Amino acid sequence: MKPQPFVVFSIELDPSAFMEQAMKKKAKEQAASAPAPVISKKAYKHSLHQLQIELVKLQRHFIRSGDKILILFEGRDAAGKDGTIKRIVQHLSPRETRVVALGKPSDRDRSSWYFQRYVPYLPAAQELVLFNRSWYNRAGVERVMGFCSEAEYEEFMDSVLEYEHMLVRSGIKLLKYYLDISKAEQKRRLHERKIDPLTQWKISALDDQALKKWKQYSLARNEMLTRTHNPVTPWTIVRADDKQLARINIMKDLLSRLHYADKDEKLLRPDLRIVWTYDAAHLENGVLAP
Repeated sequence: MKPQPFVVFSIELDPSAFMEQAMKKKAKEQAASAPAPVISKKAYKHSLHQLQIELVKLQRHFIRSGDKILILFEGRDAAGKDGTIKRIVQHLSPRETRVVALGKPSDRDRSSWYFQRYVPYLPAAQELVLFNRSWYNRAGVERVMGFCSEAEYEEFMDSVLEYEHMLVRSGIKLLKYYLDISKAEQKRRLHERKIDPLTQWKISALDDQALKKWKQYSLARNEMLTRTHNPVTPWTIVRADDKQLARINIMKDLLSRLHYADKDEKLLRPDLRIVWTYDAAHLENGVLAP
């Protein structure tokens, strides 16, 4: 049998590709080695007070102007959504401020258009509405725990941005925050929740699953953020291992994004190590908790 000749392949290497990989590696190393920001108890209380004054200014403005504001808070279990929302609404008028935290859907809810359940709670003129978990439950808990079918999940993912864009076109100012924490911090907080008699109401049958299905929740989070981040209704990510820093910086960020009279611009500069606009590259650089 006649031997076959050797074929030599020539591969042209792109120097820019190596440069890009090197830059990503460096960014990841810098993020990992950067010192964690800290805040003293005194500084926290002072900042919180100043920011709550700004929130009162905001409320005066949207009542006078007839604005409609909707803020969605998503995140892992025990990420600090409850505490953040509590501090935001603490000194606001309850007549024009509503916190929405829906429970388990009824049989009627399951047979209705998915977004129909949320429509009655949307803000009217002069209102601020905060959702403690929202329609994105379908992309997180429902998907990971098997509470929805794959077809229902895909229908949601295909239609959620169209739904949000309709809300924005109707005049609603919509902000979306995702609070993320490390696995170790989530474990600590869930344990604390079980032994603290004042937080017994927070205990859920799904708490243990949050840790057991950590990887599944991470994958669901990544897909949700990647597929639903967009210029009209972007995601803002919050590194929430430090509850106090997370609260302060969320307030700074949301106040900086909304228009109101007599705004203290210098006060509203969030720490970009704590709060930042989502970018798919962050998943590669390890910015979100793995």
